[in-house]
Amino acid sequence: MDQIKTGRFIASCRKEQGITQAALAEKLGISDRAVSKWETGKSLPDSGIMLELCELLKINVNELLSGERIMAESYDKQAEKNLLALKQEVEQKNRQMLHAEYLIGAPATIAGLAICAVAAYVEMPVWLRIVLLSFALVMIFVVAFIAVGIEQKAGYYECRNCRHRYVPTYWQTNLAMHIGRTRYMKCPACGKRSWQKKVLSKEDTQA
Repeated sequence: MDQIKTGRFIASCRKEQGITQAALAEKLGISDRAVSKWETGKSLPDSGIMLELCELLKINVNELLSGERIMAESYDKQAEKNLLALKQEVEQKNRQMLHAEYLIGAPATIAGLAICAVAAYVEMPVWLRIVLLSFALVMIFVVAFIAVGIEQKAGYYECRNCRHRYVPTYWQTNLAMHIGRTRYMKCPACGKRSWQKKVLSKEDTQA
């Protein structure tokens, strides 16, 4: 999607309806700065307010995502194109989140283990050794909780038995046995436990 084109389209439709940025923001329950970012192409409206935004601007979602009015004869084709673009955008964001998990988790774990090694093998007062070990363990656990939260929200887990893809709760993810990003959990669809791998999209792109 072309964010700049979409932004200009939002601005044009807003002006056609005689609505100021501040008035549009108030109706949507957001800041006028957010509206300004849309119109300058710096960001896109959140999916949760797209329908309300379209209603206020007298357009449909496909026109919003396309950044232009769509003729009836080309509506279905454009709708399919927009859905594909949204799917690719979601997958890219999930990929970036999982990459961030490694960027956060790996350095913190290495640093924590290094501090533990120093505390264990370098001569120092007992109180300092305890402080260093406590700090390292707390850091590792805190970062682990954050990393699991990122993994849980990014993408889906696929049941090995029925191929159902879903997002488990944070604690289901955190407490499950795991090997890398593959976790042993109970599928909400078939009720069976299996080693479920992390996938980026809701649908199987290879189907």
